[in-house]
Amino acid sequence: MSNEQIQHISITQLTPFENHPFKVRQDEELQKLVESIKENGILIPAIARPKGEGYELIAGHRRKLAAAIAGLPTLPVLVRDLTDEQAVIAMVDSNVQRENVLPSEKAFAYKMKLEALNRQGKRSDLTSCQIGTKCRSDSLLAENSNESARTIQRYIRLTELIPQLLKMVDERKIAFNPAVELSYLPKEQQSLLLSAMEAEQSTPSLSQAQRLKALSAEGKLTENSVMEVMREQKGNQQEQIKIPYGRIRSIVKKDMLPKELEDFIIKAIEDYQKKLNKARSMDAR
Repeated sequence: MSNEQIQHISITQLTPFENHPFKVRQDEELQKLVESIKENGILIPAIARPKGEGYELIAGHRRKLAAAIAGLPTLPVLVRDLTDEQAVIAMVDSNVQRENVLPSEKAFAYKMKLEALNRQGKRSDLTSCQIGTKCRSDSLLAENSNESARTIQRYIRLTELIPQLLKMVDERKIAFNPAVELSYLPKEQQSLLLSAMEAEQSTPSLSQAQRLKALSAEGKLTENSVMEVMREQKGNQQEQIKIPYGRIRSIVKKDMLPKELEDFIIKAIEDYQKKLNKARSMDAR
């Protein structure tokens, strides 16, 4: 591809990638990209392939939207002749390393890449590999990713969740590891669980999710047994206060781990209490 040249293509000729798993959100980051484009132009060209009378974007969906908002008529693009399978693999590899990729986006992206490898005739028994198994597909699927093949396997499992549960994973209401265990439940049992979660205003811990999975495998998971598991009080949920992540997103670092976020909030409360006590002391004088 050394002879590739950048072409300036009309934005109207660039169509989104079919079944593109990565959402283009009109958020603060997109607005920053718009301002950057207005000031500096587009520094990194998009990638597309010829399709019909126009071009299909492989990488650059956010740049295309930001350029349109900034009022640019064209986008700098590297045009490549790619098969459907090559296009999927390039699309996933170009997007999965972005910041703030949702679990659901990774899940469907990795699944699309695995299916593309299948169609290319690669060995791809990844979903049945056990820990420690050396599958050729492990290394193929993990190419251009900073995640292990085992982690990628677990992301693909999330595609088996019903949409409501998967949305809760994206919203951090259900943790990743419990979500993977829940993905083994048949869809109708996941719906039973969702009803129980709504009734109890609670989400399953990892141990609860593992028990639900075991009960399902034994053919013993019923509406009553789901409720029994969900009604158990978890030690870390006693007197728990829940704060929607959206309310604090703008004041915390985007890559904070749950424990770091908890420590940050507690310290902020402690600092506020100290200032409040100091103010009260001053008023009492």
